[in-house]
Amino acid sequence: MNVSLYPPSSVATMPLRGRGPSWVLRELLDRHRVLALFGLVLLAAMVPTAIALGLDERTLRGANVWLKPLKFMLSIGVLSLTTAWFIGHLPRPHRRGRGVAAVVAMVVGAGAFELIYITMQAARGLGSHYNVDGTFHAVMYPLMGLGAIVLTASQPLLAWQLWRHPDARIPAVYRASVLAGLVLTFVLGGGVGVLLSGFQPPDAAGMFLLAWSPLGGNLRPAHFLGIHSEHLLPAAGLALATFLPTRRGHAWLAVIALLHVAVFGALVVVAVLTRASA
Repeated sequence: MNVSLYPPSSVATMPLRGRGPSWVLRELLDRHRVLALFGLVLLAAMVPTAIALGLDERTLRGANVWLKPLKFMLSIGVLSLTTAWFIGHLPRPHRRGRGVAAVVAMVVGAGAFELIYITMQAARGLGSHYNVDGTFHAVMYPLMGLGAIVLTASQPLLAWQLWRHPDARIPAVYRASVLAGLVLTFVLGGGVGVLLSGFQPPDAAGMFLLAWSPLGGNLRPAHFLGIHSEHLLPAAGLALATFLPTRRGHAWLAVIALLHVAVFGALVVVAVLTRASA
């Protein structure tokens, strides 16, 4: 790819060689300061949470009580930073429009609500998910589900803004991969999240940090893959835009997207069938 074709505002499509963390930080803050700061605060909050995990020996369903807030801080923090980065693909005049403001409000509002409740419950040694014991928890659990839907629904809303206000300097294949990834994050990740709300997974076991096994009647692997559609597909699209002509790039992007959905579907089927036969 001829880098000279892309001015500094199109840095998402340029190689990152020679660009360090300080450049990435400045770029994120320039693209959307509120989302970037929110994401960075959540990542910074992982430090005291990790310390609490090391000092507090309490467990809940086989996992340390602080593991869930730690994972959600990472997940929502990365989602916030990713959203800020993709907002930077909009022409600058549209980055402060009503549509983007709605996206930011959904991410920050729903993300903060989820994390405050999850962290509070961890401090109390109580579950946040699947806990409907008493009136308070019976109300909070469905509110958490609603918050998760709002959080993921922010991504196709951003895709709509990117589709309406394209930046012609961004390669078409990469742009298509971003739109597909944002939409599939909601459709796949949010969709299986609804299934998870009534499909309590097995107790913690398996991979480090995630604390779940990829098999064994567990929908979490499918949820993880679906939520990260907005990272996996744009990464593939960036590689295709760099190394292939546009027409071939679009064809390969379609194949990759179909394979992504197929793997997601297989994980859901395996989880459901395993659960049904248990």
